[in-house]
Amino acid sequence: MIYLLLTLFIFVIMEPLTWLIHKYVMHGFLWVLHKDHHDHSTEGELEKNDYFFIIFAIPAIALFYFGSINNYNYLFYIGLGITCYGIAYFFVHDIFIHQRIKIFRNTKNPYFLAIRRAHKQHHKYITKEDGECFGFLYVPLKYFKMYYSKKS
Repeated sequence: MIYLLLTLFIFVIMEPLTWLIHKYVMHGFLWVLHKDHHDHSTEGELEKNDYFFIIFAIPAIALFYFGSINNYNYLFYIGLGITCYGIAYFFVHDIFIHQRIKIFRNTKNPYFLAIRRAHKQHHKYITKEDGECFGFLYVPLKYFKMYYSKKS
């Protein structure tokens, strides 16, 4: 039970960590990898930005490894929480928002519409400065209200 709670805690704590990493690393010293995600300067299916999947997977893989060789201790479940967040990120960001796979286009769910709108707001900036909405699952209330009020 404690490991399930640890996994859930890590999943939840990944949101503020993602915000910090997105704002200060991806829009900071690693802008060189993230830039093409904003200005769409890369031809083809993959972007330099996709290297972040590998960069962020390395600590999770290491945690899985070291946690599994030590009788599946807490390190394994920290890696599991990070991986679960990464899976959620892939489905929401790459499939739902950016439509890399053309499904879930016509949702009426206010939460998902608010996520999409907040992300579009983030992408209106093509430079590393002046950004907003750096998070992923947390939607600022103003975007949620925009769609929730339409449904009522």
